[in-house]
Amino acid sequence: MQAASSVSFSTPSRWRRFTCMMYEGVLLFGVVFLAGYLFDTLTQSRNALMFRHGRQAILFIAIGVYFLASWSKKGQTLPMKTWNIRLVGRDGEPPTTARLLLRYLLIWPLPLLGALLVLAGSRITGYSSTDLFIVFTPFTLFIWTWFDPDRQFLHDRLAGTRLVNVALA
Repeated sequence: MQAASSVSFSTPSRWRRFTCMMYEGVLLFGVVFLAGYLFDTLTQSRNALMFRHGRQAILFIAIGVYFLASWSKKGQTLPMKTWNIRLVGRDGEPPTTARLLLRYLLIWPLPLLGALLVLAGSRITGYSSTDLFIVFTPFTLFIWTWFDPDRQFLHDRLAGTRLVNVALA
């Protein structure tokens, strides 16, 4: 007998979303490793700077395929299932593929802006060790949640999606 689950429109806590994001990073390591390995094998590149922009494009697409495939099935990646979080449209229905693609594209600007600020800080101070702060840039996504009335991410607000709790019955 399988337990049914119901979706509530309550927003998962920032802590749960953070831990889900950490777990997602572990799985993305595998996605990036596999895509990078295939790219290097097929292009016979010998170092990371060979075909750099092509590699970045392939990794962007591979990560996108991972997320879009996961979200389009039941609105969840494996970490989202683990933490009982689901991605839905504003109305609670599964989002369209176009909305999912828009969400994926809108996730990137804030962390990339954060990375540019880290680079600028490194150049201004002259200390290359400040480049290590780049590990914190993915968490710039959380800044908007402090201002949003539903504590949603900015990319979810703009894409017409939301993260909700999944209650197990």
